[in-house]
Amino acid sequence: MEWNLETFSLLSIPVISALVGWLTNYLAVKMMFYPIEFVGIKPFFGWQGLIPAKRRQMAEIEVELVLGKLLSVEELAQRLDPDELTKAIERRLKQVIRKVVNDVMAQSAPQLWAALPVQGKNLVYQRIENDIPHVVHKLVDDFQHNVGEILDIKELVVEQLVNSPSLINEIFLTAGSKEFPFIVRSGFYFGFLFGLPTMFLWYVFQAWWILPLGGLLVGYATNWIAIKIIFEPKRPRKIGPFTFQGMFLKRQKEVSEVYASIIEQKLITPQNITHVILHGSGSAQLLELIELHVNDAIERYVAIAQPYFAIGVGSENYHQMKALAVKQIFENSDKYLLYAYDYANGALNVGEDLCSRMQSLSATEFEGVLRPAYQQDEWKLILTGAVLGMLAGFAQLYLVFM
Repeated sequence: MEWNLETFSLLSIPVISALVGWLTNYLAVKMMFYPIEFVGIKPFFGWQGLIPAKRRQMAEIEVELVLGKLLSVEELAQRLDPDELTKAIERRLKQVIRKVVNDVMAQSAPQLWAALPVQGKNLVYQRIENDIPHVVHKLVDDFQHNVGEILDIKELVVEQLVNSPSLINEIFLTAGSKEFPFIVRSGFYFGFLFGLPTMFLWYVFQAWWILPLGGLLVGYATNWIAIKIIFEPKRPRKIGPFTFQGMFLKRQKEVSEVYASIIEQKLITPQNITHVILHGSGSAQLLELIELHVNDAIERYVAIAQPYFAIGVGSENYHQMKALAVKQIFENSDKYLLYAYDYANGALNVGEDLCSRMQSLSATEFEGVLRPAYQQDEWKLILTGAVLGMLAGFAQLYLVFM
């Protein structure tokens, strides 16, 4: 009976080693992504997922390595057709323009506007509405030529990912949907294999430190090997009848499709682009363009009514009227631009283009999609696995052999 118990305890070493390998790899993957917010006492006593914690840095890396090289804002802007864009927003824009005209005239020239009969006001509306396609066309043309100053794709991506840590988690987890579960499973297999020499060493030399050291090596090695297998070798390497390549790199076509789909649907969307254009660092340049074209249009509208219009409004109120019109058209941009989202989404074609360009990347370039963002912190995951493995070795020593 004693011999059977000793044998069972000895055979439990590789089994427990396999469980340790599985557990350390499972925790390593979880610690990459969770918790999304810091839990504990800052700055040292606690933990936040590696990727959420460094989401700004990782977002910047993603832009530099992938989006910045594969997608050009100038190229995207050229895909917008002014006539099609006008058709998409025209009906809502006319409603906004009517309200703007009423508000501006009521503030700048209330007596003149109140005295103008309905037929006269309708003529004003009609003249402005007939000129909308011309103004929009010129505005879009200028936007396309100055888009680099107005829209910063790096600002767009970084802002969205920093404000939504769960989104950057989703990008990594979805793109690596097969690799991360493999890391967890491989911990069990490699843990069992590494547990065998630990078992034989314990059989011939029962020193107390063997099991903790074995656990440490298992925790370290299983994490390290799993990461290596995912990303190396970069290029297919044939050994006998077998061809080896990093799991992630081997799935370049599939990963590109998934990655590009998320980018198109949740990151570089017409809504997010519009938000950055209107509220980002380039909004002042956009306001200048709107001011230029609105002022030009107003000059043309009132030219026929001169000098009567100038007398009725006054030069000071006239300048105030133009400034107020520009301000209101800019501030109400969201109300009519949202009608362009469906058209813009099809015209920009971000997902399809990004996918095809990612699929054409070299293996080294494609590795930059995921790994560099957290590569500098891989040692933390490996070290954590080693420490947990060592603790499991102490637990095994105490529970099984003491």
